[in-house]
Amino acid sequence: MLTSYYTVKGEGEHEIVIQKSRFIAHITRAETEEKAQDFIQKIKKQHWNATHNCSAYLIGEHDQIQKANDDGEPSGTAGVPILEVLKKRKLKDTVVVITRYFGGIKLGAGGLIRAYGKATSEGLDAIGIVERKLMRIMHTTVDYTWLGKLENELRSSVYAIKEIHYLDKVEIETYVEEGQTQSFIDWMVELTNGQGEIVKGNTIYLELDIL
Repeated sequence: MLTSYYTVKGEGEHEIVIQKSRFIAHITRAETEEKAQDFIQKIKKQHWNATHNCSAYLIGEHDQIQKANDDGEPSGTAGVPILEVLKKRKLKDTVVVITRYFGGIKLGAGGLIRAYGKATSEGLDAIGIVERKLMRIMHTTVDYTWLGKLENELRSSVYAIKEIHYLDKVEIETYVEEGQTQSFIDWMVELTNGQGEIVKGNTIYLELDIL
């Protein structure tokens, strides 16, 4: 599993107008090619009367699946520019469909490449980018006498508190980057004079807003 990667925040759309043509960027996250294709087909049905519905997607930890479709625009002027923006932004598991309603002015090959690239970039900016970081959930169990100290120390540290459970003893769940677990354990042992019980939990991806 990747320790971190960038992807889109969620599903959304953003429209721009270039030389009277409407370019509508439809963007979502897709972990499989099937999901990407389903999204593309959904947009095509919604905008069945559009001049073009061009698309591209980048899927997999190592970008194993890459597809670009010009949907009737001159070869290489739509799908590839969309895909290139995704690569430049280092995004993963992302699918983009740019719907174009022709406004009567031809843009030429260069103009189309710039237009589809711009529509994609502005769409990504509008919808938002997140960094997904692989985190280990660490469980620290201590007597209540340690709670105030630990909570204060954690809240002013690089570690984020996930949840606090108030049971016979208090259990603090903390997000810790996978490569920092031993440092965290050592720190907790020092803070509690060795009186805390520290257990490694599951790993999950935590999403942090980038844009």
